[in-house]
Amino acid sequence: MRPSEATDHPAGEPPPGVHHSPARARAADRPPGADPGDPRAIDADVAGAVGRVLDRLLAERVTTARGLDPGFARDLAERVARFTLDGGRRSRSRFVWWALRACGGADAARADAALHLGAALELIQTCALVHDDVMDGSRLRRGRPSLHADIAAQYGGAAPDPRTARFGESAGILAGDLALAWADDMVTDTCVDRLDADTSRRVREIWRAMRTEMVAGQYLDVRGRLAPAPSPAHAMRAACLKSALYSVERPLALGAALARADAATTRELCAAGRCAGIAFQLRDDLQDVFGDPRRTGKPGGGDIRAGKPTYLVAVAEARAEGAGDRTAATVLRRSLGRADLSERDQAEVRDVLVGTGARAAVEARIDTLVLRGTRHLDSASLAPEGRDALLALLRTVAGAPPVPRPADGPPPGSGDGAPVPLLLSVVSEGAAQ
Repeated sequence: MRPSEATDHPAGEPPPGVHHSPARARAADRPPGADPGDPRAIDADVAGAVGRVLDRLLAERVTTARGLDPGFARDLAERVARFTLDGGRRSRSRFVWWALRACGGADAARADAALHLGAALELIQTCALVHDDVMDGSRLRRGRPSLHADIAAQYGGAAPDPRTARFGESAGILAGDLALAWADDMVTDTCVDRLDADTSRRVREIWRAMRTEMVAGQYLDVRGRLAPAPSPAHAMRAACLKSALYSVERPLALGAALARADAATTRELCAAGRCAGIAFQLRDDLQDVFGDPRRTGKPGGGDIRAGKPTYLVAVAEARAEGAGDRTAATVLRRSLGRADLSERDQAEVRDVLVGTGARAAVEARIDTLVLRGTRHLDSASLAPEGRDALLALLRTVAGAPPVPRPADGPPPGSGDGAPVPLLLSVVSEGAAQ
């Protein structure tokens, strides 16, 4: 799964963007001039609306943290708040919102609940990214020092010190835990204060499943680094659990639950989300190796250095073995998990990924996933404006060009390329609560 800012703020001052008082809470949740009873007022800027909710709620959490200990508030609570407020595209929040709108959710109470659940998803994403950077030993996130590296630098002085590096990692784990605790608090408050009993139950079920799936996916990712040659099936399963479910499918399920969507609609939405989520992870794997670090905000080849068993690498290893290409297999074997991998070494890995056909195979799989996801979306009974927004968002997340789809394509799963039995099993298992 996938920043911390190097500038600290005095203990008596709130971090940037965290400034609202409780008296301004409700007004802060809405765009200027918005009608509080009309969710359509949020449509033009969902990310901004979620950001305003976060701004208010995180200000309250930081104030509470200062009451416990100023150092804890400065070092951890404010960093978590800044991390959450200052980065990301709010895609998970937008999936909740547009699923709600596509499924006919229109009343103000459920719209308010969607924004708060979106805020909780942004915090659980903070938890995932901070922990991921600790596990990967990554020192950069979004073009800035990762949170644990930032804390270590604050206490490390001029010379590197193993003790401060370890302290930074420990603090990073705690910061991720804090973000997760705050996310859970927001979900609990939303269920108690804003939802009826049946909707609250459905939301809690989805949230519980998502948290466990995230940990399972991250564990498969870490465990896979021990295997000399992880299989494509293992890599795909990890991608599904680690990224596809919590990044797309579960947010869509939350929005559908808020709208009280029927089982068939929820099932098609979740299947579309799983396809797009897996495509997102596969695209992210490609970007890590072939992308421009100035655009990704992370050093190139981070997954190779960390020895991650990505689907891209697993396909390359399987193809090299099948073709008896010992040179390609040797390059991959000696490169995976090497923290000191040079640019020349990375170039060799890229050559292997292209030469074995792994890059082309992954790109083709992404195209297939996008097509399947679109057709699942077509099969759902959705409000047109919400469906169109979801389609655009799904394509953006998957890295597909924003071109209109054919109006009269075949039904889902028919005639869209070579059979992909692994994909079918991944999509069919537990697609919806």
